[in-house]
Amino acid sequence: MMNKQFYTYFSLLLLAFGLFFSSKVAAKTNLCFLAKENGQILKKIGDTGTPYSPESTFKIALSLMGFDYGILKNESEPSWSLPDKVDLYIVLRNVCKKDQTPRTWIRDNCFWYSKILTTQLGMEKLQDYVTKFSYGNMNLSGKFREPWVSSSLRISAEGQTEFLQKLVDKRLPLSEESHTKTKEIMFIQEMVGGWKLYGKTGYGCLCDKNGDTTEVQHNWFVGYIEKGTRQIVFASHVADSYKQAAFSPFRSKDNALMHLWNLIDELEKAKNDDE
Repeated sequence: MMNKQFYTYFSLLLLAFGLFFSSKVAAKTNLCFLAKENGQILKKIGDTGTPYSPESTFKIALSLMGFDYGILKNESEPSWSLPDKVDLYIVLRNVCKKDQTPRTWIRDNCFWYSKILTTQLGMEKLQDYVTKFSYGNMNLSGKFREPWVSSSLRISAEGQTEFLQKLVDKRLPLSEESHTKTKEIMFIQEMVGGWKLYGKTGYGCLCDKNGDTTEVQHNWFVGYIEKGTRQIVFASHVADSYKQAAFSPFRSKDNALMHLWNLIDELEKAKNDDE
């Protein structure tokens, strides 16, 4: 009885928070969320078909490539130091000035580690992997910086979940070890009900119709939750309609966590009802 009362109260609390969050965000942004289990849609909100630059969520693909090609060894090797004369654009935070491993690179979002990795891979091999993955529009012709950073490479929320499903099912044309090691460095936390959260954030600025970078923000949070043999992939995206006064890169993560907590609550309630 107490268990059911708890879930009822918890559901109402999440609903109230969701309505508050949605009302604050909706007027200023284009927001979407998509969750699937084995290809079946569990929750879909907003436009999940429009493609955007993947930004740092592309690190998931890069880690798969790095492990498969033998550049990355495990979650703590290689450990690389910040190169000399690195642009300030690459080192945005003090934490990224420290030595980085595959695990901390994903966790702390250190762009210069990606630069070293892609330099060792080479553009030809990078394009080969992106094509094999059928990742988004597979366009690496970007004229600014790296093609996954507010540039030519684009992917939708639908595309993100399709790619993630291949990752969790170990269906990408890579070694099984590459899938496993990438999943390990994606782990974030354990959630309510014993579900485990794996994911990656990404944030940047939108491009205009000419492909030039604007000052209008967008951000991602993509990944999957897992419990036992169940794995649910998800993608959350927030795109502003105009320039904001403050830099706010984690709204898509907040949005995703709200929906994931609701979803887990529904799944656990259904399980308890069956018992």
